[in-house]
Amino acid sequence: MTYEEFWKPLAGQYDDGEAKAITRMVLDMEFGLSMTDILCDKVTQLSADESQKLKKIHERLMAGEPVQYVLGKEVFYGRTFLLTPDVLIPRPETAELCQWIISEFENPHSIPSPIRILDVGTGSGCIAITLTLEIANTQTWAWDISGNALHIAQRNAQLLGADISFKKCDVLSPENTSSQSHSSSPLQYDIIVSNPPYICPIEKGLMNKNVLEHEPHIALFVPEENPLLFYHAISQMASQCLSPHGMLYFEINPIYAQQLKEMITETGFEEVIIKKDIFGKQRFIKAVK
Repeated sequence: MTYEEFWKPLAGQYDDGEAKAITRMVLDMEFGLSMTDILCDKVTQLSADESQKLKKIHERLMAGEPVQYVLGKEVFYGRTFLLTPDVLIPRPETAELCQWIISEFENPHSIPSPIRILDVGTGSGCIAITLTLEIANTQTWAWDISGNALHIAQRNAQLLGADISFKKCDVLSPENTSSQSHSSSPLQYDIIVSNPPYICPIEKGLMNKNVLEHEPHIALFVPEENPLLFYHAISQMASQCLSPHGMLYFEINPIYAQQLKEMITETGFEEVIIKKDIFGKQRFIKAVK
């Protein structure tokens, strides 16, 4: 199979540029072939076993499976994370959220140490691990409702050398969250961050088919009648569990940005700031206790 024979059939599902980018990703991450190698026609020089593997990858991609699940990995903030369909594929927007937080904690002398971080709905662990490795002197906790997701996150933390305490926790359950704020010595976090489910079912028609058919719906969708469900629960918990002047960060649905800002303000937070992503969409919120 040649480079062209791989990417051109994919152009039926993606535009030409994306089909080529997916092809280069496969050849680089799975077979170690650079663009120079591709131009030198080294794709046709793969061994019989490698060629068979490449064919199977192509078949899965043609069936609509996201390349990240086919390869079982994705690069996020310069690190390779293991992935399965139990967790969302990390997005560039989420890396922007991490960069925003990291940029605000670059000067450790102005912040009490260690910096205590809680990531709610950790998924692959990409946020918790990135913040732990990029911010000096941290203690990090990460929650998720899915045991399978936590298994992937723990593996990623081990492989990447991040010391994180993982816990299976349903943030919507009062039994789980109230214990954080009503124990004899409640843990106070300096940062609480979350990229919770925020897509309403009505938006399904705007989504790519490969996302709808392959990524975990539990991590994507929120009830139509209560789009701020997770944000409300996490904000309420954060109002009790954040340290004085602690910071709450969310990745958000732009549709509900103003409504969410009002809700967070009513919860008692100050300096509620909405930030746009690189595409100009209102994608993040920060609030100070």
